[in-house]
Amino acid sequence: MSETRATTDAASRPEPFHLHLPDEVLADLRQRLERTRYLPPTDVGRPAGLGGPRLKELVDSWLAFDWRAEEARLAGYEQFAATVRGHRIHFVRVRPARSAERVVPLLLLHGWPSAFTEYLPLADALAALAADDLAFDIVVPSLPGFVFSELPEGPLTRAAIAEDLHELMTVVLGFDRYGAFGGDIGGAAAGWLGALHPEAIVGLQLIHPPFPADDSPQDDREAAYLDALAEYDEEDGGYSAMMGTRPDTIAAALADSPAGLLAWIADKWDDWADGGLAAVEPADLFRVATLYWATGTIATSFRQYFDWSFNEPRAAVAAPTALLLSREPWLEGFPRSLAERAVTDLRSVEVAGAGGHFMALEEPERTAEAVRGFFAGLAD
Repeated sequence: MSETRATTDAASRPEPFHLHLPDEVLADLRQRLERTRYLPPTDVGRPAGLGGPRLKELVDSWLAFDWRAEEARLAGYEQFAATVRGHRIHFVRVRPARSAERVVPLLLLHGWPSAFTEYLPLADALAALAADDLAFDIVVPSLPGFVFSELPEGPLTRAAIAEDLHELMTVVLGFDRYGAFGGDIGGAAAGWLGALHPEAIVGLQLIHPPFPADDSPQDDREAAYLDALAEYDEEDGGYSAMMGTRPDTIAAALADSPAGLLAWIADKWDDWADGGLAAVEPADLFRVATLYWATGTIATSFRQYFDWSFNEPRAAVAAPTALLLSREPWLEGFPRSLAERAVTDLRSVEVAGAGGHFMALEEPERTAEAVRGFFAGLAD
């Protein structure tokens, strides 16, 4: 019996989801922000994180953020929730606004620290590019443990996320084949889709490359890149070490202090966006922070770090795959040979002209052109 048929009984029809945060939650958030205690200014001659006066500027801007206006804007998107493999998954659907000869169902997959809202600008840009020859039926899920989607039972591995996504697309929504675009956690889960269910995948386009199960260097270029990557991780990896070993300890603080939550998220946005926080609209950051705060899901967003050791080696990705590499320091000098050992049908490797970890948000129109170009060149 196939995986899809075996899990049909555990899936549900999608039900409309109406996003509305209670008044008391927003009032409590405001009160806590207004009572924030800030670190005194320090100058130790090297980066120490995001706090003090810079954090106060962000908190003051968050206090001015009009969530109800944002909520009204988000109400313009079709949102749903469905039971998938025994737990709830929330998603947005952006259907084609016009008929086309070819319609590709397309998953847009976010990472951390983010939410489904990161991919709505890209969904809009793709909808605007719809033409007689090609359009997309877009599904933007909240990944398990993020905002309105529940964690599954058992470890939250990349394979588990992939199976959730596959069931969502094939059983809940009834698509025979579909594509995916994304990065970070979502991109890694997409890689697992291409390994576990290649027959169902039209194509994958990833902003972060899959690595082969055996990523030991095969030549000098790979060795130099992997050494540089290890050095970067040593400098950047404090957040990851904490979330991977003692997630509940830091989550207890972040779940009680919205300013602390904002600092934890904004620190990584500043590191990973192409141009830092200046490259994104403040509202984009406050939208994500408000959703994490109101849903109390910062701790569950850490689970995929804490459960990392449960991930098994992934087989080679067999679906047609293109890499549109984000402009992040850790990808500088990435050797194509690593991707060639991870993907059996690698169509292209290119560095994006602009856009970092949050490329879909930072450069939606440019990214939409690249997505359309890739999928236009694939057969159904």
